[in-house]
Amino acid sequence: MVGSIANSLMELAEDNTKPMVPLVNNVGTTCLTITEPEAGKEAVEARDGSIEDVLVKYVEHLKERTQHHLGYPYNLDFDYGTVIAKLSGFSINNLGDPFIESNYGVHSRQFEVAVLDWFAHLWEIKKQDYWGYVTSCGTEGNLHGILVGREVFPDGILYASKETHYSVFKAARMYRMECVKVETLVSGEISLEDLEAKLLLNRNKPAIVNVNIGTTVKGAVDDLDKVIQILEQNGFKDRFYIHCDSALFGLMIPFFNQAPRITFKKPIGSVSVSGHKFIGCPIPCGVVITRSIYEKKLSDFNQVEYLASVDSTIMGSRNGLAPVLLWHGLSRKGYKGLRKAAQKCLRNAIYLKERLKESGVSALLNPMSSTVVFERPIDPAFVQQWQLACEGNIAHVVVMPNITIVKIDEFIEELLEMRETWFRSGRIAKPCVAAEIGRENCLCELHKI
Repeated sequence: MVGSIANSLMELAEDNTKPMVPLVNNVGTTCLTITEPEAGKEAVEARDGSIEDVLVKYVEHLKERTQHHLGYPYNLDFDYGTVIAKLSGFSINNLGDPFIESNYGVHSRQFEVAVLDWFAHLWEIKKQDYWGYVTSCGTEGNLHGILVGREVFPDGILYASKETHYSVFKAARMYRMECVKVETLVSGEISLEDLEAKLLLNRNKPAIVNVNIGTTVKGAVDDLDKVIQILEQNGFKDRFYIHCDSALFGLMIPFFNQAPRITFKKPIGSVSVSGHKFIGCPIPCGVVITRSIYEKKLSDFNQVEYLASVDSTIMGSRNGLAPVLLWHGLSRKGYKGLRKAAQKCLRNAIYLKERLKESGVSALLNPMSSTVVFERPIDPAFVQQWQLACEGNIAHVVVMPNITIVKIDEFIEELLEMRETWFRSGRIAKPCVAAEIGRENCLCELHKI
């Protein structure tokens, strides 16, 4: 792999007019075909054999890709094989409200409510005071949280930092909400100064604020307490709704010492988290929790006779396997297991950041984060090989429980070998990423000490 990447760079080295950060083209996938099955015993056997061959090759592909996965926040260290084997013969669908059983009896609401109760306890809200459900992903949690905020304040303005996950801006478009983008610090954290200035420009309208508990690219945590303070000190008391997008770090921060508390004891409206990220799950899923008094604004208009239930969810039909897997994962790990995993991620992220900087690679690691940001590798093939997430001049590795020291060392060694190839001739300068991660973290020729 290293050799093929090196060869692909020879042309780039010969032409220094090409951009330092080439755009990665979408990789066309090989499409499978579905053919009408033929009749006859021999045809059936041939068909089944062909299907099996395709699946075997696909499994081998997945194994290889799993071994070279660093850029996206998915914990790939899990094993639900026995659980899935027991349940794969059932169409488990949690139609509608998780707390009101519908006429469809093949569901997993007992597992779903157990998962919701666990998160309600984590985020300190009493059982009678919360409502929520197991979502299909973190995006659905954001869509629901922002929707509740809009229902509470129909004329409210949505405020979100420019480094907020794209799903929040998708929600604004879907719900036709006025949305104000707020500037960020170099760390990726929301600029409190700019937030206050923009709030004051719209003091006559309520504020719906998205607070990031870990931004998508830099893993920065917005200061929830100061956001609340700014809102209350500038005339928005009782006229604001806060949604906390906690997709990844909502399950990690509670287990870090001296970390800010994400709790409904503070005046927040909703929290969403992904289930397939830190916990680890073979299917995308998540959880959203909001206050029951807010949810009534949706449920009062969503009585569905056809279901014999209420449906305030985004999707309606919901994967009933996901709550069972989350229940299984949380039951096996518990608070102690999650704390151990979170602290391992933090240690390994620090190790990765230090190894990068010792090797002359510009890098940033925010406090209470396992997202290591560094200068973007200039070869798209290397980026794709390690499945790195990139934005502009930077890339990142999200250190999850399955990312070991051995895997980090393997990545570093290959990266350094490639950098030697990239920069050997001197025709390509090492990139400056001071604007993206701060001068103190940039090791280009201009800023290195």
